[in-house]
Order: sequence, then C-alpha cells, then structure tokens
Amino acid sequence: MKFRPSTLLASYLAVALLLVGIAINASFNPGSDRQQQESRRALVKQLALTDLVLFTDARYTRHPSMADRHTPFQDHPLSLEHFPSGSLIPPPPHVRSYGEH
Repeated sequence: MKFRPSTLLASYLAVALLLVGIAINASFNPGSDRQQQESRRALVKQLALTDLVLFTDARYTRHPSMADRHTPFQDHPLSLEHFPSGSLIPPPPHVRSYGEH
C-alpha cells in the first residue's frame, strides 16, 4: 500500500507533536513523580515486599525466582501448562542449570 506524501508528513507531524506534548507535560511537574516514587518506596519498605510481581495467574509466574522444576506440573505430572503467562517467561537460572556439573 502506497501512501501519499502528504499523509506521511501528517503522520510524522502527529507523532512529533505527541512526543513534544509528552516532554512538555513531564517538564511541568517533575516533583510529583519524585514524591510518588518516595511514597511507593516507603510502602514497599513498610510492607516488606520482596519481589516484583510479573503476572497474576500462577504462583510460579508471580515470583519466578521462587519457582522450582515441578511447580507448573503440581496438579498432575503429565498436565499441560494451562496459564498463558507460563509460556512467556523462561525458567529461573537455578532451574535451567539443574543437573549440570
């Protein structure tokens, strides 16, 4: 599909205008982001949160560092992976290197 030069120019200008608008918006209130980051940091410290939660479906996808080799198959040894997020992240390094000497 071939676009007219005016359509390409309009698209380019729209993206450029959007980026300029984002930059201007970020420059007007830089302090609020710092305050929000500090309040989140205090909340994490108060609640003693340990890990980043990546997905919400299964325990082994919420905290990949805490997973073991058998966690995805805890229902049955031959069961298939039934959470879509399980196929998006690789196993943690300690699981991948299991059995290597």
